[in-house]
Amino acid sequence: MNLVEGQFLGTVTNVTSLTNLDNSNLGVNLENRTVNYFDQASGYLVYPALTKENKDSNNKNDTLPAVIMIHENKGLNDNIKKMANLLARNGYVVLAVDLFKGEVTTDRNRSSELSQYVGDNQDIATANLKSAVKYLSSLPNVNPEKIVSLGWCFGGGQSLQLALNSQDHPVAATIIYYGRLLTDNASLAKIKWPVLGIFGDQDKSISVDSVKAFEMALNSNGIPNEIYIYKGVGHAFANPSGENYAPKETRDAWQKTLAFLEKHVGS
Repeated sequence: MNLVEGQFLGTVTNVTSLTNLDNSNLGVNLENRTVNYFDQASGYLVYPALTKENKDSNNKNDTLPAVIMIHENKGLNDNIKKMANLLARNGYVVLAVDLFKGEVTTDRNRSSELSQYVGDNQDIATANLKSAVKYLSSLPNVNPEKIVSLGWCFGGGQSLQLALNSQDHPVAATIIYYGRLLTDNASLAKIKWPVLGIFGDQDKSISVDSVKAFEMALNSNGIPNEIYIYKGVGHAFANPSGENYAPKETRDAWQKTLAFLEKHVGS
């Protein structure tokens, strides 16, 4: 299947360790590839493999919603790719982007350095994410009016940054998992689409007060939103490799994510 240029990686048939989040579509085969979507940045693209019926139909209207998936401060690692696979099995074309120029790390100091560099050069990161929107829009299997951004931690903050800077090609929805927030009405007024926010009440990086202020600002601007604050869990509670991992809350948050996506862009 030759939908896009890039390095073909093959058909994904294996069941990942994250299937406890969602085991409803394990029989869906995937196709994936590495693609260059911005400057020297390579992302991981994955989508449901076409059935024989779809291959034979040549129906140009048979397009899918798409998700720009933004990694945490560890980079585009295997965990993010597994999450991309999991989401793709639900009927989405997923582009997991790379904001760290190919670097992946487990070292906290290096993670902070990489995140700080992006923060100091937000214009480059924003250009990267906007190029991801443009790239997905160009694919024949993507509905360009149904592109969503989703990010965790560092990536959650970048998901919000894309929302604030995508007026030339608006996304259809924004999903933020415990990302850094803005709370002023004027900035958030740029958003004209639904927002999903997932947070923990024990998060020492993203306070409950800031989450509530964020929600209030969204409401003041008439922006549809779903904000969830899970009790007893801290920052990065949805990362299975982290010390704060909370399986029960993660499963619930993932189901809310899938429901939000289905409601606003369908699958």
